Amino acid sequence: MSTASMNVEADPLDPRRFRAVIGAFATGVVVITTEADGEYHGMTVNSLTSVSLDPCMLLICLRLGSTTGQAIRKRGEFTVNILAAHQRDLLHRFVNTRVADRFAGLDVEFSPGGMPLLPGAIAHICCRVAAIHRGGDHDIVVGEVLTCRDRDGPPLVFHKGTFGAFRTDS
Repeated sequence: MSTASMNVEADPLDPRRFRAVIGAFATGVVVITTEADGEYHGMTVNSLTSVSLDPCMLLICLRLGSTTGQAIRKRGEFTVNILAAHQRDLLHRFVNTRVADRFAGLDVEFSPGGMPLLPGAIAHICCRVAAIHRGGDHDIVVGEVLTCRDRDGPPLVFHKGTFGAFRTDS
């Protein structure tokens, strides 16, 4: 067993420090999309996890009060678009609040239920909202998976404030 130790801070927790430390956990990058009242909504998130296989469920975390979160509450459905390594442009488009129409110029596809699917994503997971819980400054949205599909390709990865691609070593 290693005798190396980490320094654990005894001072009150600083949210910026927590953000830096949690950034050590590499995640994929997804854009959550939905449609409500004829308008498309979407936002970039990196908080996604599988919850259950029976039934198939996942959870996402959305900034409290976000327009996309409000549209998901209204529609009761959303799609997880798992971005490919080459899709940094979509990552930035859907995180930038100054972009008026985030879907402009995109060749959007649609699920059988009419949910917007981003082109080029390596996976799409369409969900129905099963529950929404408040978690600090975010809504924790639990979704029951309705349909899913994927294709080959490297995912876009987020780690310590930077984006990159997953690489396997042979």
